[in-house]
Amino acid sequence: MQNSRHFAVALCAALAFGIASIVFVGVWVHHYRGGVAWDGGLAEFNWHPVLVVSGFIFLQGSAIVVYRIPWTWRFSKLTMKFIHAGLHLLAFILAVIAMVAVFDFHNAAEIPNMYSLHSWLGLVALTLFCLQLVLGVGIYLIPVTPASWRAAFMPLHVYSGLLLFGSVIAVALMGITEELLLGLDNLYKDSPPEAIFVNVFGFLLVVFGALILWIATRTPWKRPSDQVLPNLRTEGQGVENSDVGSAMSELSNGADGESWGDVRKRSGNH
Repeated sequence: MQNSRHFAVALCAALAFGIASIVFVGVWVHHYRGGVAWDGGLAEFNWHPVLVVSGFIFLQGSAIVVYRIPWTWRFSKLTMKFIHAGLHLLAFILAVIAMVAVFDFHNAAEIPNMYSLHSWLGLVALTLFCLQLVLGVGIYLIPVTPASWRAAFMPLHVYSGLLLFGSVIAVALMGITEELLLGLDNLYKDSPPEAIFVNVFGFLLVVFGALILWIATRTPWKRPSDQVLPNLRTEGQGVENSDVGSAMSELSNGADGESWGDVRKRSGNH
């Protein structure tokens, strides 16, 4: 039960910082940058930070930890795989739209594309994210994929997902700093209200990322194998919070003591 409370606190804190980040980026572009539009002007460019934060960062972070939410353990692993993949797909779509907004604005204003380190790393992150998504769907959602392939690819899949998530936040921090330097010019060093506001916004992103990574790497919070919680997968059966807490306690005390290979042998699933 203690693990359940700690998880709930960490999850609520992550959601709070993530939602606050979305609010901050919305206020930034509307109050300081003239709002959003799709007209080839600066207002179209403003879609870029909004969609990156709400999609590429917040939705991706949510997809990473969705397996670990105890209230989802009553659903089958396959159902959660589709939710996990769906959130990542939506994040990818929003990130692509964000990228298109930048190229449209640059082309309309005759500004060169892909000249900064932020743009280079952003395109690399988007490309690798697409590859991660395609491989994940191909290996874990296609039934004919051998279980041995799934087990072998799992460590790389997990590591790549966490690395990409952290990288996207780092690239976003580079982008908002670059935008402040270009937009405020020499005033940035004087800490005008916009600079302070956006610096706080960047801090929120870092804390959100740190909380998501903490949740995703805590072994006691990992989803148990289907054998540990068979009652949570029974269709139509109610599940009380105490059952979830007991399951987490069992996971912490026993199931997580196994190696990943042992769990794979028992469950036969991703």
